[in-house]
Amino acid sequence: MARSSGSTGPTLAVVAREAGVSVPTASKVVNGREDVAPETRRRVTEVLDRLGYIRRPRCEAPRPTAIVDLVVHSLDSARSGAVLHGAAEAAHEAGLEVVVSAAATRSRGGRLEYGWPEKLYARGSSGVLFHLIELAPAQYSWLDERRIPFVLIDPASDPPPGVPSVAAANWQGGMAATEHLIGLGHRRIAVLGGPGRAVRDGGRVAGYRSAMAAAGLPVPSAYVRYGEISEAGARHRTGELLDLPEPPTAVFVCSDQMVPGVYQAVRGRGLRVPRDISVVGFDDLPQARWITPALTTVRQPLSEMAGAALRTLLRLMTGEVPEAIRTELSTRLMVRSSTAPPLRAPL
Repeated sequence: MARSSGSTGPTLAVVAREAGVSVPTASKVVNGREDVAPETRRRVTEVLDRLGYIRRPRCEAPRPTAIVDLVVHSLDSARSGAVLHGAAEAAHEAGLEVVVSAAATRSRGGRLEYGWPEKLYARGSSGVLFHLIELAPAQYSWLDERRIPFVLIDPASDPPPGVPSVAAANWQGGMAATEHLIGLGHRRIAVLGGPGRAVRDGGRVAGYRSAMAAAGLPVPSAYVRYGEISEAGARHRTGELLDLPEPPTAVFVCSDQMVPGVYQAVRGRGLRVPRDISVVGFDDLPQARWITPALTTVRQPLSEMAGAALRTLLRLMTGEVPEAIRTELSTRLMVRSSTAPPLRAPL
């Protein structure tokens, strides 16, 4: 009931913010509930009248009064599943409803179509969580013009100033992964990152560089590789590393999604993980446990990040100022079977 069908009036979240109350409290006033203090009811009613909020006729079936949208890059990825779990849990505690949609869908002609703005506007969403999508400047403006609060989860690139986001401590995770390999005795350690402009991968590579520098180890430029996050891309880049005159004895991969391609390249040369080369990933997706050998990786708390983002969004919906524009949650190294001391002492 955040917006009457076909209306361009204010959302219930805007009413709540103007009245200085929570969205559920504003909803109680709109629906004629009795469990609201008289002064609060008077204040909300004044705002409803001043902003021209259109109440839905009583004969219509009621709609949820506090809907938030979760817009993800893909509906069939392990990342999205973890994010949905965390967001749904936090929303249940807050008495909110979550609607999930993909950022882009393919039309019959095969073209990508972005229908989430129209859908969340029609639903009368009180706020939006975005995960793993790139928002264009026009989309930021669209949200701001309609005063729809939103929070980014694990953004791939730096958001504009003032845009709230929740991410993992990428630098800390990259450093922990590299220190683990150094502690096993590796000295020739390479890193595979995603697209060079991805801020999260940049943080992970920066952590790798910091650990190498702290150990007094050189980082040859040939040991730092970037590219698209895919099995094929990782397989190709790993092949390039193995073709070097002094190939690395270990590699830190900035995304678990690339690890199958790394394994394929190693096996294609008649080598084995970790006997000939150790591998550390980042994310701790479900595949990290069932891939062979089981992957040593940095656990990224995706569910916890989604929960924190939902709680930040709730504060924005009620007109509060978030404690921090950017929140970082700690990562944790999960040691499994893909790492071991180097087979031979490095040259």
